[in-house]
Amino acid sequence: MADAEPRREALEERLRALEERLRLLEDEREITRLILSYGPLVDSGCAQAVAELWEPEGVYDVDELLMNGRREIAAMVRSRNHQGWIAGGCAHFIGPPHVTVDGDEATAVGYTLMIVNTPDGFTLRRATANRWRLRRTAAGWRAVERTNRVLDGRKESPDLLASCFPGAVRHLPQGPRA
Repeated sequence: MADAEPRREALEERLRALEERLRLLEDEREITRLILSYGPLVDSGCAQAVAELWEPEGVYDVDELLMNGRREIAAMVRSRNHQGWIAGGCAHFIGPPHVTVDGDEATAVGYTLMIVNTPDGFTLRRATANRWRLRRTAAGWRAVERTNRVLDGRKESPDLLASCFPGAVRHLPQGPRA
């Protein structure tokens, strides 16, 4: 019976470790689902559902527009410009994000492609680097801030992507592109 206590403690420790791993996987899944839901929601014009991906005072920073709070995010979806994209045919295609969870805070990076229908067929309008900062809330994970930058050679776009990989050393080309 003397070994029963150490075995029980070891089993409890293994169970705690397993619960932590499961929670991390569940968090990553919930965050990934939140991020991937943006495209179908924004392309179907579900303004309030898009806005609710963010915390009430969340920030959405796109090259062309800075939105503060759910009201401004929903207004962007309802805007004449965005409704025109929907009416003409568009798809915000979001690649799988790289998610890093740290307790009740998380970051994620990835790509978004905006594909639009034109008279000549579907065309890539924009490719962007994305960084999301997220927080666990009573209602689940929500975006605190999302920053998008066009991948057009500007330094800040790859900087966004590298921001979630501590210790990663970037080697950027020197001089003009060929």
